[in-house]
Amino acid sequence: MGSAYVVGTFDTKGAELHHVAGLLRAAGASVVTVDLSTSQNSADTTVAAAEVAVCHPEGGDTVFTGDRGSAITEMAKAFTRFLSGRADVDGVLGLGGSGGTAVITPALRQLPVGVPKFMVSTVASGDVSAYVDASDIAMFPSVTDVAGLNRISRRVLANAAHALAGALVHRAPEGADKPALALSMFGVTTPCVSSVADRLEAEYDPLVFHATGTGGRAMEKLVDDGMIAAVLDVTTTEVCDLLVGGVMSAGQQRLDAIARTRVPYVGSCGALDMVNFGAEDTVPQQYRQRNLYVHNPQVTLMRTTPDECRRIGGFLAAKLNACAGPVRFLLPEGGVSLLDAPGQPFHDPEADAALFETLEREVRQSERRRIVRCPHNVNDPEFAHELVATLREVVDS
Repeated sequence: MGSAYVVGTFDTKGAELHHVAGLLRAAGASVVTVDLSTSQNSADTTVAAAEVAVCHPEGGDTVFTGDRGSAITEMAKAFTRFLSGRADVDGVLGLGGSGGTAVITPALRQLPVGVPKFMVSTVASGDVSAYVDASDIAMFPSVTDVAGLNRISRRVLANAAHALAGALVHRAPEGADKPALALSMFGVTTPCVSSVADRLEAEYDPLVFHATGTGGRAMEKLVDDGMIAAVLDVTTTEVCDLLVGGVMSAGQQRLDAIARTRVPYVGSCGALDMVNFGAEDTVPQQYRQRNLYVHNPQVTLMRTTPDECRRIGGFLAAKLNACAGPVRFLLPEGGVSLLDAPGQPFHDPEADAALFETLEREVRQSERRRIVRCPHNVNDPEFAHELVATLREVVDS
């Protein structure tokens, strides 16, 4: 079945952690228990807290300070290095409250996508993006506090343990017969990306990422992990949210993995006509009089202005200039989304021109780095054809 790591603070959650370990052993797993306590109280575990702490870059004494806040922060660093150095991690199950979750999840995020990683936590309801980020951690709400075994906690913990056991037994095939191709997509660029994926699926395993902030980060994490052979970044809209204050930013580091890895890259301006907000009444006051479009009850879109498009173009140009690998960036002159077309609410040739001209002016073009204009809307079949042809050119270069 493989090795299941059961991790947490055994000084305060020992009964629950040993219970989970027992369930996994009964299911046939080889269990490694890892203590992450910061109290230095000894526990009956495979790996003691002191063994984890010595993995800290500055030594174990940095962890055991007596101050709970700093100890949690430093133990998280130590556990991340500890776990990344283990060769037998087939799956991980962590239990904890807010402190334990903060210690455990940074290490889980560093594990490769596909390694089962489960976290039973008291803070698993609500916004868990700070714990999960772009990883595939499965968060289990503990319902009751992780403070003893009772009729509720026994069932929740059993569900989590048996979920890990099932994941260890029933592993999905790797699908490594074709190289992986990453594509970024939004609803307003779906016709383009779907067409491109259909045309390339005989050659590649297409991985489509929803450009909601998390999607862009997840895509680039896989690029950094060496799991992506090429990137077709059709939808760079997350940059709009970063620069204008929307809710779907992928952060300042968007495109940095492309520069670090030199992966073959073909990008475009998909959905650079919009900034994302939540429900209409959540749009910031300073934007209430702008060109807004209610995409659905939970998502309101705002059209980017020419000035904002210049800023977006400048940001992208700087990122593309940092890329030493083969790069092409295609400009769809007929519009950058379904909403940016004649008769549609975001059709604004002036804003698009500001974006395109900034990219052409500021990108340092060379044989390996080029800006290419195309007389089509991003969702036209002809544009999909250009993307596919350009990708093949870049990969073969």
